[in-house]
Amino acid sequence: MVMRKSFQKAPKKCTQDNVDIIDLICCQVNYFYMNKTFITLVAPTDGDLTDAVVTRVAGVIKAQGVPDIATHWLSKGRALDFVLPVARSDLTDMLRQKFNEFGRFDVFVQTDHIPRQKKLFFADMDATMIEGETLDDIAAEVGAKDKIAPITEAAMRGEIDFAESLRQRLQILKGTKIDIFQKVLSAVKPSAGAAEALRILKRHGTHCVLVSGGFDLFTSAVAATLGFHEHFGNRVIFEQGRLTGDVLSPILDKEAKKQKLMTICRARHIDPHLTLAVGDGSNDIPMLQTAGTGVGYFAKPKVVPITPHHIRYSDLLSLAYIQGYVI
Repeated sequence: MVMRKSFQKAPKKCTQDNVDIIDLICCQVNYFYMNKTFITLVAPTDGDLTDAVVTRVAGVIKAQGVPDIATHWLSKGRALDFVLPVARSDLTDMLRQKFNEFGRFDVFVQTDHIPRQKKLFFADMDATMIEGETLDDIAAEVGAKDKIAPITEAAMRGEIDFAESLRQRLQILKGTKIDIFQKVLSAVKPSAGAAEALRILKRHGTHCVLVSGGFDLFTSAVAATLGFHEHFGNRVIFEQGRLTGDVLSPILDKEAKKQKLMTICRARHIDPHLTLAVGDGSNDIPMLQTAGTGVGYFAKPKVVPITPHHIRYSDLLSLAYIQGYVI
């Protein structure tokens, strides 16, 4: 009888046409048990999360009028869940404010109104899943970084239109040999925690997608190396082994990233609330806002206010910790 009553109160998002029956059942069951807040504390390195730090965090929580706190280690000395037997928006807002800057630790505050564990993962590539900006690295190889890098930075800060910035940079690089692209590709380094985070998410059945305003020449290789199921990037044109300076339409900009996420949600019958996205720049904002959980990764200033979840000190393993996965 109680279960039937809880089903009648389920949020509308759980009955959308694009949610399959399994998602619907999961949403209904999750709603029945909706009464928890999770505070996930992640340290930069193993062993940094000491008993003293844990005690300090517990003190901050108790000061908000929550006496009953359970803890659950996700990785001993590295990541810990604090579980509160209450879920209120005012409490969530207060806790996020209190933990916004908590030493050199990343703190993620969530309630179970939206399931933590996701079915779809969308990730930006440059300066997120890999170190650096590939287009800037190409520019450095041909002595044009002083011209290219400022345009890249302005685009990532949202100061100029991304599509226009891409065209400008491609014109500067016009005539660059494909060998230069391949040289930069061979030097690409995954960001810390990227490979392990992908392995964990895939092990839990998450469909993983790499999406970038960069070039598909790079996304294809990075996706294969890290184990993404799909990848999308902009398609540039080479003639006789040299860059023409042109890019095929449509350009993969911020709105296109968001649309890719929505398209794959529909195709795989996944509610957008059951998606996780990560990115660093202005070009990622619509994608981060559309996902159930959007995470900024050493984010540019314009990205900071659009999501409460940020990786500032730890690494991409936090993408697993934020979902409550034990490592």
